[in-house]
Parts: sequence; C-alpha cells; structure tokens
Amino acid sequence: MSLSNTNPELSRRILIVRLTALGDVIHGLPVLCALRENYPSAFIGWAVEGPAGDLLEGHHALDALIRLPRHWLKSPGEVVKFRRRLRQLHFDTTLDLQCLTKSGLAARLSGARRRIGKAGSDGRELSKWFNNELVEPGGEHVIDHYLGMLRPFGIESPKVNFDVPEQEQDIQSIANFLRSAKFANQQFAIVNPGAGWPSKLWPAERYGQVARHLMRKHQLPSIVVWAGDGEQELAKTIAAESAGTAIMAPATSITELASLTRRGRLFIGSDTGPMHLAVAVGTPAISLHGPSRAKWCGAYGPKNACLQVRFDKGPSQHQRNTNNSAMREISVAMVAEACDRLLTADTFRRCG
Repeated sequence: MSLSNTNPELSRRILIVRLTALGDVIHGLPVLCALRENYPSAFIGWAVEGPAGDLLEGHHALDALIRLPRHWLKSPGEVVKFRRRLRQLHFDTTLDLQCLTKSGLAARLSGARRRIGKAGSDGRELSKWFNNELVEPGGEHVIDHYLGMLRPFGIESPKVNFDVPEQEQDIQSIANFLRSAKFANQQFAIVNPGAGWPSKLWPAERYGQVARHLMRKHQLPSIVVWAGDGEQELAKTIAAESAGTAIMAPATSITELASLTRRGRLFIGSDTGPMHLAVAVGTPAISLHGPSRAKWCGAYGPKNACLQVRFDKGPSQHQRNTNNSAMREISVAMVAEACDRLLTADTFRRCG
C-alpha cells in the first residue's frame, strides 16, 4: 500500500530519521521540503544527533526537532528519554534515510506502525530488522537516492529545495564581520580547506594559488573558513600563500557559516559539510574529490562543478586514513578553469 498524497490522513505524523552527519542532514532537506509540499497538513518531525541539528532549527517545513546527544545509544537513560519523547508525538510513519542499526532502532522506538527503510545492501547493519517496509531508492546522487525513498508516499521526482533557515543573530554577526573586514560592499569567494578525512584534503598552498588567480582574473577576493585548530593552521597557510588576496574568517558556528556562505559569489572545497551547505544556500560550488565519488556526493545541480581525476577506492578505513594522492592529482589549473567557467557562465555542467 502506498501513502498516496490523495489521502493525507494516511500520513498524518511522519518522522524523518537522519541522525548524522552535517552533509547527510543537508542532503535530507529536499525530502523534508517535498513531504511538506505534498502533505501540507502533516505533522513532520526529524530525529538528529549533535550540532547538525542547529541547521534544522526554525525550518518552515518542520514541526518537531528531536535532538539527541552523541553516543546516546550507549546511555540507557538517554534511550528511555528518547523513546518517551517520540511516543508523546504519536508518529504513525517513519522514514529512515540513514539505515544503520542506530537509525533503525530510533525509528522502532517511535512506536510508528509503518517504518520505511532501504532494501538490499543500502539497508546496512540491523536496519532491515527494525524497518518493516523496504524500498530500493536508486539514484546516482545521494540527494536523488534520498528522494527515491519518497515513492511509498506517492511522491515521484519532486523539486529539489533546501530552504535553509537563517536567523537574525547570524545575519548581524556576519554583517559585522564583513563590515570590519571591508567586505560589506563587494563580492567574494569562500574557500574551505578542511575535511573529515585526511585523504580528502587538497594542499593548502594550492588554495592560496587559486585565491591569487581569482583576484588577478576576476578581482574577487577570498575568505577562508575553518573549524578547529587543524583547519585554522590550513587557513593561515592559505592566507600566507595568497599574497594578500585571501583573509581568514573568524571562528563561526554552523548557522553563521551558512549566512556567510549565502553571501559568497563562489565556494571551493572538498567533499565535506560546508561544501554541501554552499549548495543548499544557493552559492555556486566547486567540489574536489579523491576518495569519494563525485557523481554520488559532489556539488549537486547544474550551476556547480565537481572535479575528480581518480577515485581512490578502498575499504572505508583505508579511504579515511590513506594519503591524499588522489586529491593531489587535481591541479591548480583545473580548479582555476572551473572557477572561470562558473564565474562567467549562467550554468555549468552537472557533476560527472
């Protein structure tokens, strides 16, 4: 039986489960927006772990945000609290976008009678034991893959909207920074050197060279964003290598980063949360790939660019800890050319 949108009473209270991480939560936003568009009267909740939930606060399509601390599954007390909170909201349907043991368990704890998950190898660990309606979503990109999970709701090929909310305090914080940096009335590029895996890092000095190119050819200065001590050192290297064409941003929260990126003319970075955030707020993005597939998790949409010379395929732990040789095969000239094309054309090719 499908939850057809001709009978929204069949899907009155829906819980999305995508617990982590930032980029994957962002990938789930089009699912939330599509559900709201097709089921305007539904009560929609989202279960999420840690700081990724900050980006969901105040989203117009969301009725309830159920936030969990990291490692909640290791605490019986947190599990009980979570279950109690979910049961109070009386969800009848869950949509497990993550499909791991912990996300499947979260869906099961809700008490929902209908729990939609993934079939086959996409239903990982014990998720297929907890979810009771399994679908094969398909999709070449993770966003299309997630949207394929909506077929049981009678939703086919929905529009891709993110509608990332923006809070007044973040607007003011970023306005103050741009004013103090004398960037208030000019365009700028955003450079993000960080990544969750060492193998995803592109050399910092090359970002500095790209910053010089952007200023020389397009009169476009750059702002380098960072998080944590390691990325701060990378940002310092970029600023030093840029010959004065790039400055460092201050430390920012996720929502402040969204506000800053929203005002950028261009974003350059590897496959990581801030790059997907740039796509979500509508800033043209160039994503750099080595140990991740550009077609699967690159900058989504026709006005963005994905660069990959070689996919460094291997077991997950190997991919995380191997050297960044595949990233190094992406040259400064390749990134500079992508910058030129995005800055001088209305559209750019889809990732491929």
